[in-house]
Amino acid sequence: MKAGPEGRFEALYWEHHRELLAFIRRRTETEAEDVVAETFVVAWRRLDDVPDNARPWLFGVARNVLRNHLRAQNRQTLLKVRIDEQPEEDQPDLATAIADRHDLAAAWNRLTGAEQEVISLVAWDELSNDEAATVLGCTKSTFAVRLFRARRRLLHLLNRTTHSRGTT
Repeated sequence: MKAGPEGRFEALYWEHHRELLAFIRRRTETEAEDVVAETFVVAWRRLDDVPDNARPWLFGVARNVLRNHLRAQNRQTLLKVRIDEQPEEDQPDLATAIADRHDLAAAWNRLTGAEQEVISLVAWDELSNDEAATVLGCTKSTFAVRLFRARRRLLHLLNRTTHSRGTT
């Protein structure tokens, strides 16, 4: 038998694997092997914390791992239910969607670099006005004015692009 941590872990595994698997299978129909494997990952990472009488400690870890798995399954099920309950949105005409995206790209490219940066900090980087102001080294109110003006200019450019497309 190996000496050191590897030997101790191997002994823990062979001594308790079967009973941990049975313990988990009595509590769930699926993922028992995954739960046991994750239990031994925790045991390996915390090998110094495993007491001499490891059986109850391993059962406690397995129980916590199983609870985490069940919570994750529950979240996925609830998300699936929420998604299934969402009404189907009318899909826009593909040609219109492409034209709208092209119009947005054309309008975006006509903004100045400073206007693009102000909008992207909020829209893409999801920073608050306060956080974005810190990034740009200005006050929150200065940033709010810059953002308002950049959005207004983008909307103006979009309206011009869309309007000119509609008249052709």
